[in-house]
Amino acid sequence: MPSAQLFTESFLAQVGPDFAGERLGQDFVRASVGADSVRELLTWPALNEILSTHQLGAPRLRLFRDGSQVPVGRYTQRGGVDGSGGSGGSGGSGGHEVLVPDALYRELREGASLVLDSVDQLHPPVAAAADDLMRLVKELVQVNLYLVWGDHQGFDTHWDDHDTVIVQLAGTKHWTVRGPGRPYPMKLDTDHDHRPPDGTIWEGTLAAGDIIHVPRGWWHAVRGTGDMSMHLTFGFTRRTGIDWARWVVEQLYAEELFRQDLPRFADERRRRAHEDELVRSLAKVIAGHRPSDFLAARDRRFPRRPEINLPWPVRYEPPAGTARVELTALLEPAVRVEDGAVAVTVAGKTFRFAAVLAPLLERLAAERSVPVTALRATAGLDENQFDAALELLLRHHLVVVRE
Repeated sequence: MPSAQLFTESFLAQVGPDFAGERLGQDFVRASVGADSVRELLTWPALNEILSTHQLGAPRLRLFRDGSQVPVGRYTQRGGVDGSGGSGGSGGSGGHEVLVPDALYRELREGASLVLDSVDQLHPPVAAAADDLMRLVKELVQVNLYLVWGDHQGFDTHWDDHDTVIVQLAGTKHWTVRGPGRPYPMKLDTDHDHRPPDGTIWEGTLAAGDIIHVPRGWWHAVRGTGDMSMHLTFGFTRRTGIDWARWVVEQLYAEELFRQDLPRFADERRRRAHEDELVRSLAKVIAGHRPSDFLAARDRRFPRRPEINLPWPVRYEPPAGTARVELTALLEPAVRVEDGAVAVTVAGKTFRFAAVLAPLLERLAAERSVPVTALRATAGLDENQFDAALELLLRHHLVVVRE
């Protein structure tokens, strides 16, 4: 199964279609989709190219050993290819941090864990898997890479302030999951002093193709097995009642009453009357802005992945019939036919086109990626009309072409 459907197909086939509704954020979940399903997510040649061709200094790339961060200077230097602050020029300690290969190898041989944040921004197969998980959980996802040799523990027993899905790519790693301490802890919270519970929810070794879900606030510890281990952590923060309440507060700016100064120096009768009016008005605003309204509004603003797709949006030429047209929207957009036009909202912006484009947009919304030949047949347009429609969608970054 390609990485584009790793979660919505392979993972759900193992854990059941009710995962998002019943188990997400509530239970520890383990599945095995097989090594073949994850092998192409990040290969050694791809990782080597990423480490060699990108400017990956701290804090994006860092090393840890036995719970402590390895000093950056032990495996990086400042400057260009000659270490002098440029790419062959003279002098200075300026420039960016670059990895020193032999120093990096030494730290990894000695048991350091390599952590690379946001690898989904660096490698398309990981980005495709992240996009797939976003469609499942309807939240933004960031993917971090963890790589280690040996049996060292990179981090002490800890909990994360976001939900995670871990995909073991290669090798093995030992996990101990203890369960939650404080229910539903948050990054900004009133209590960060909670302790792990007694007992263990699950303890075992992950191998290539294993996937686990560790909910927010669940204590866990991870260590090497003596083997090599490479895994990806897909992290995402789900919306809470606090997020909804903040959104409700934002709606109050439209209300004159809430923009008024509080009558601190008025007599008690006037102060009490103003307080009562605020409470009544707030209850009315809350009743008109339910949590479901907040989630729907957020979905309409859900961003597109900012993928560049030259040359078609600048100088259009008809793509091959075997090429695919793919929506840039990460969540399925609503396509509405209204007032003789078809409207679609993506990333908070509503686009309106001639109603004849409705079949084309509806199929893209339903399937996300459609071969050019199939899309042309669905659209019911002649060749020139179809090319004009596709060029328009490309210019607005509503679709990309994949050849």
